[in-house]
Amino acid sequence: MRRKRGRVLDGWLVVDKPSGVTSTDVVNKVRRAFDAQKAGHGGTLDPLATGLLPVAFGRATKTVPYIMDGTKTYHFTLKIGEARDSDDADGAVTTTSDVRPTDDQFRAALAAFRGHIMQVPPVYSALKVNGERAYDMARDGRPPELPPRPARVDRIELIARPDADTAVFEVESGKGVYMRSLARDIALACGTVGHVSALRRLRVGPFAEADAIMLDKILATDENAPASPELLLPVATALADIPALALTEAEAKGLSHGRAISLLELMDRIPDACDPDGGVVRAMDGGHVLGLCRLEDGLLRPERLL
Repeated sequence: MRRKRGRVLDGWLVVDKPSGVTSTDVVNKVRRAFDAQKAGHGGTLDPLATGLLPVAFGRATKTVPYIMDGTKTYHFTLKIGEARDSDDADGAVTTTSDVRPTDDQFRAALAAFRGHIMQVPPVYSALKVNGERAYDMARDGRPPELPPRPARVDRIELIARPDADTAVFEVESGKGVYMRSLARDIALACGTVGHVSALRRLRVGPFAEADAIMLDKILATDENAPASPELLLPVATALADIPALALTEAEAKGLSHGRAISLLELMDRIPDACDPDGGVVRAMDGGHVLGLCRLEDGLLRPERLL
């Protein structure tokens, strides 16, 4: 069997992504900088966007789905009066409007974009249509008709109005919410058109800006020496938002061998924040994170052991 090249590293690196590069480019650059065998990212950012791009190394890749499901915080700038085919500044202008909504009109429109909504993704997105990427079809002059998809917006606020042509919004959202679609639809709801001219991600699940390292700083290392593993956060950092459940040594050993535990034995320890019918907990063996378990059918079942 052919041995993979690179070092075995486990942990999270929170990159402050610059504008103009893809998320995949960032992962490839930092994987080479660390000379790591395995790496992946926890949620794509558009090339135009800046901000938090968590990169998982080794065993941390097992926790990527939990990061992608986590709440995210964004700031986006809406450029009013121009619609673009990509719904951001990288696209071609398709429509213009002289209508400039007031702050009060924007605030009134935002109520319809909070909670569980249906959202049509941007045509220039990575969604697949009959096996093809939507952005490839759009670039070939065959933009697909994308159906609305459910999305969850926990909070959206107008936070700045630099001038009549520009409005800045802050958003907290769940998985799969497109900021470009939000910007486009808010403008339309106010009787005008618009697109995202700037986008920054400020938080992803448990990761915040204080955890982030500029990409240039990560890459500014001696070519003959890989980046230091000390820059990585522990694998379990990604699970900090998931309720913790303390196990005995015997329970931990059983779970590690794939055995389920009756919830009756755990009743006084199940976190209040955890749903006993399908909820996920972080199983703790002392100070060590054993993995993630799901509560269902009266049992605690191992789901993802680290």
